[in-house]
Amino acid sequence: MSITADLIRGHTETIILAQLLEQDSYGYKINKAIQAKTDHKYELKEATLYTAFKRLEESGCISSYWGDENSGARRRYYAITPHGRREYLIRSEEWNTAKVLIDRLITDGGSQI
Repeated sequence: MSITADLIRGHTETIILAQLLEQDSYGYKINKAIQAKTDHKYELKEATLYTAFKRLEESGCISSYWGDENSGARRRYYAITPHGRREYLIRSEEWNTAKVLIDRLITDGGSQI
């Protein structure tokens, strides 16, 4: 079973911020990490990923810079900012609250079947 995009939509930026907490990275590598962490049940579409990068950069949550690769194509790396770290903590807490509420709603509703 794969995870539907609708279930995760709205949390894309938080997922990216979580990846960048570990280390600076570039789009392809971030998407591969997301796939690996979800046992290949979820991946971001390239357009979604780069649109989220743009929003995060415009809001000051991340910054970007060009890598210094000696071979292959140049990569644009993304780094989380102090503002991005604070935003991650806020969004993560919001997610935990929503998760508890949704679990209650789904679990309580299922007992009536």
